[in-house]
Amino acid sequence: MDQTLKSLFDKAVEESKTLTERPDNETLLKLYSLFKQSTEGDCTGEPPSNPFDFVNKAKYEAWFGLRGTQTDSAMQEYIELVNKLKSAE
Repeated sequence: MDQTLKSLFDKAVEESKTLTERPDNETLLKLYSLFKQSTEGDCTGEPPSNPFDFVNKAKYEAWFGLRGTQTDSAMQEYIELVNKLKSAE
């Protein structure tokens, strides 16, 4: 893995915690799924069994949807999304 990319990703993770405006739910799901894909790879677990667990179901589906995305690609996309959010503030 490219150490420069990893450093930029770690910086973006920290910056995502200091955004002055809370992103909308769709953007939060994108951040979550890109973070998980970057740090853990493909989603391998089972979906939530409770049909009313909407939050975890949405998170699972967002991450599962990134299946096959390379770590470096997910990191780059995460960095770009955080930078876009920062510039919109």
